[in-house]
Amino acid sequence: MDQILQQLINGLSLGSIYALIALGYTMVYGIIQLINFAHGDVYMVGAYVGYVCMAHFHLGFFTSLIVAMAVCAVLGMVIERVAYKPLRNSTRIAVLITAIGVSLLLEYTMMYFAGAEVRTYPPMPGFMSGSYHLGGVTVTALQLMIIAISVLLMVALQFIVKRTRLGRAMRAVSQDADAARLMGISVDNTISFTFALGSALAGAAGVLVGVYYNSINPLMGILPGLKAFVAAVLGGIGLIPGALIGGYLIGTMEVVVSGLGFSTYRDAAVFAILILVLIVKPSGLLGKNVREKV
Repeated sequence: MDQILQQLINGLSLGSIYALIALGYTMVYGIIQLINFAHGDVYMVGAYVGYVCMAHFHLGFFTSLIVAMAVCAVLGMVIERVAYKPLRNSTRIAVLITAIGVSLLLEYTMMYFAGAEVRTYPPMPGFMSGSYHLGGVTVTALQLMIIAISVLLMVALQFIVKRTRLGRAMRAVSQDADAARLMGISVDNTISFTFALGSALAGAAGVLVGVYYNSINPLMGILPGLKAFVAAVLGGIGLIPGALIGGYLIGTMEVVVSGLGFSTYRDAAVFAILILVLIVKPSGLLGKNVREKV
């Protein structure tokens, strides 16, 4: 039982990070039906911004977190305006190829300026490096902080989407962009705001990963980005609660597979779930099948 509880705690901390990244995927897809494969690299940029703030400017963790979120929000808006907006009426394959190109551009631009070597985050303050023992279960202060920050950001996102004017605009555009435009909603600004919001969450996830695993590199966004996409598909892409559920399920499953001694196959297990979901229920756990007339 102690081993199971330990793996659940580890899975919650890892799943929180996947859920933050998956929210960006699902929000953008819900608005313009775009799978933004550059999203994982925005998460990488957030990790580097947090590293620079903490290692070179000697800012505190929470200040660095806010700065990383702000920089990634601006980066997300720039990517949308420069790369995706001109292709809004193009074929989906053209936009998908563009997303992959933006992903590679971010990776190798960071590699050019920061180098390809692994960077190590500075040590955390004393209160973040402690741990608590509950029977045979060990919970670190860092894990509790990651879970708490992730939940707080998810609650804030839900409040913005459900209770604010911009959130209502996002929901209107996702339902019918033309009707929203006729009602006076700026569709372009709403889409940019959605990219900014999703990118800010990805930037926060990047900083949390940096302090949790204590190392970052320019290619760190590839695999977590793909796993977060799997989490979004598992929960039902386009649905915010689905992204949360999918993120926690994928994180927990990955930790459990590793805990059983099959750490070599944990990535394979995640993508096997993607194949299974697409075969059995393509709309995801919370998604509904929609009939289309042809």
